[in-house]
Amino acid sequence: MQELQVELGARSYPIYVGPGLLGQVDLVNRHVSGSRVAIVTNETIAPLYLAQLKAQLARFRPIEVVLPDGEQYKTLKVLDHIFTALLEAHCDRRTTVIALGGGVVGDMAGFAAAVYQRGISFIQVPTTLLSQVDSSVGGKTGVNHLLGKNMIGAFHQPRAVVIDTDTLATLPDRELSAGLAEVIKYGLIRDPEYLLWLERNTDRLLARDSATLTEAIIRSCRHKAEVVAADETETGQRALLNLGHTFGHAIETGMGYGAWLHGEAVAVGMVMAADLSHRLGWLSGHDVARIEALVRRARLPVRAPSAISPARFLELMSVDKKAINGHIRLILLKAIGQAVIVDDCPSAALEATLTAMRDPV
Repeated sequence: MQELQVELGARSYPIYVGPGLLGQVDLVNRHVSGSRVAIVTNETIAPLYLAQLKAQLARFRPIEVVLPDGEQYKTLKVLDHIFTALLEAHCDRRTTVIALGGGVVGDMAGFAAAVYQRGISFIQVPTTLLSQVDSSVGGKTGVNHLLGKNMIGAFHQPRAVVIDTDTLATLPDRELSAGLAEVIKYGLIRDPEYLLWLERNTDRLLARDSATLTEAIIRSCRHKAEVVAADETETGQRALLNLGHTFGHAIETGMGYGAWLHGEAVAVGMVMAADLSHRLGWLSGHDVARIEALVRRARLPVRAPSAISPARFLELMSVDKKAINGHIRLILLKAIGQAVIVDDCPSAALEATLTAMRDPV
């Protein structure tokens, strides 16, 4: 097991990474606040890992909340199932919520913990690559709205993040690739050497080589922890973690939640951001081709769906939570490893990217 730290003063917390962590009795227990726990998971993960985690937490009289699986269920209506379970079990402010699952479970369980009785503790136990390298760290929680992704939420930091790398053995190939999108992102925005390492090791990652996956998780979490420690509530550099996300969220919303995985949409968004950066004279054509080649090697899409017109794209992007005073905010690349926030992107260049980067089918 390896341990990292998210440095947030009195609210600092550890990230544990290693195999077999769900079987270590004291690892989760030591971070439980109070005498009760509520485990939030979904219908896919529950049969795989819920019994094991409940056994480790038996002395805390755990209750379980099993949600339907999928981005389309990341709604206020489904969120209410968590509140109902907590209330029916007479859970008080000293209850700890444990999120066992991927990004959707983590976001919903964390949001429930943020607002139940005005805030209770929670622990992240992520089981997908995407949640392990990104969404479980940093305290962003929330649900979707029909008009926009993650538009309802709160910042609420976990007490710990427990990453059992053995859970990746049951992850579908499509989900594994989706997680690699967020891994690639760290190389593009702040670590060119990491990007080179990914280019050399993509095949090992796809083959689920344990040591290679563990290194990718640790390096990605280290980047995320550093950014969150410097800018917890995204008033500055944390926004750079959204490379590709404004385009990607538009795809997820426009196509209907669940049609595209988050990582698939972000992958396309990163390629679109690279194309736009090239049109603005920052990235070379070689850089764009390099980024697209790596995304393809990760078995991810590189073109936006033709069903979303450029005009519809602009409409969806304008209601993204990163928009400022109605202006679309984009994260682009001055160079590989150097991301920038752009609030005044020339409309002609943006529209050219939206037109050129659509799937012709």
